[in-house]
Amino acid sequence: MANELVVIEKSKALDVFKSSNSVEDIISKIESEVNSFVNDVNTDKGRKEIKSLAYRVAQSKTYLDGLGKDLVAELKEIPKLIDANRKTVRDRLDALRDKVRQPLTEWEAEQDRIKAEKQMLAWHEEALEMNAAFDKALAERIESDHEIALLMNEKFDRDLAEAKAEAERQRIAHEEELKKQAAEQARLAAEQKAQQEIEAAAQREREAKEAAERAEREKQEAIQRAEQAAKEAKEKAEQEAKEAQERAEREKQTAIEVERKKALEAEQARLAEEARKRQEDAKRQEDKEHRRVINKEALQALVSNGVDVKLATEIIILVASNKIPYMKMNY
Repeated sequence: MANELVVIEKSKALDVFKSSNSVEDIISKIESEVNSFVNDVNTDKGRKEIKSLAYRVAQSKTYLDGLGKDLVAELKEIPKLIDANRKTVRDRLDALRDKVRQPLTEWEAEQDRIKAEKQMLAWHEEALEMNAAFDKALAERIESDHEIALLMNEKFDRDLAEAKAEAERQRIAHEEELKKQAAEQARLAAEQKAQQEIEAAAQREREAKEAAERAEREKQEAIQRAEQAAKEAKEKAEQEAKEAQERAEREKQTAIEVERKKALEAEQARLAEEARKRQEDAKRQEDKEHRRVINKEALQALVSNGVDVKLATEIIILVASNKIPYMKMNY
């Protein structure tokens, strides 16, 4: 059987503690039951009932206070649960987003690679076209020079050969420069994309590390709060146990004192009664002796006046018993 004077459904605890009227109603109910209790310290049963009621009031206080404390603890946990679930939503949906977009991201990277490759091919084709135009112009100039060279001396032929060789060197150098520029452009584009991917990966790693550190901090804070709450609960329980023990000891001493006082009063009453009886017995004995003396004197007076002893005795008995009108023994 529950020792509380009132019981609240856990689902209704929040509504009760949010309302001062509800709390007042609960306290009023307990006060009403206490006020209607008729105490009796003169019997063991009455004293046990008083102790039981006091214990039930204390249990009601502990029950209601614990219910409110549990409710506060639950309400404090709600923001943490919300933040944890928000983080779960962010992390899981970010991962899902990345998973969904991964084929597109890979496709975009491939398109960038193809675009860079096409650009390099375009630059190479452009270089080839420029080389072809250069070769054509050079061939035309060579042909023209050759015709002129036929009309010139051997020295002019040597100069023409050197000019042709120089033109070939310039063409090759120009083609190499174009290839070098295209390769450099592709390298820069690849390095830029790689750097972006490295920075993005580093950012994701930093965010993951921060999330792990934040989760660890929250875990440690939760552990500390739980340890503190356990410590406070233990200290409170020890204090309440100490107070209950001290209260029980005081009640025990009070009960002993009450019993001792009752025993003393009973003994005093017994001695007073015995003294009263002794006084009454002594008074009766004294009165009896006083009557006997008077009756004896009256008997002697009757006998001395000629009345028979037996008759005188009967007369005294009749008078003492108030059986003869207008005659009375004056003791």
